Amino acid sequence: MKVINEAVEFENAKMSNMSTSDRVVASREAKRLILALNEIYKKTKDSSLMDTMKRLTEKKKKIEKRLKGRPTPAF
Repeated sequence: MKVINEAVEFENAKMSNMSTSDRVVASREAKRLILALNEIYKKTKDSSLMDTMKRLTEKKKKIEKRLKGRPTPAF
């Protein structure tokens, strides 16, 4: 259950004022946690794990959106 505690900590962590390298590390950490939770979910089928994975995925998407930046407008 260590993974679940890490996931909750990651979910509650502030993501403002992060450098690019911090965002890369956070994105990788989110991926690691999601995959670890998925392995537990496959065995237990606990719906709260699925909800946690969904929230982590949303946070990961926001981090990655910020990493990729805004597209340049077409002229």
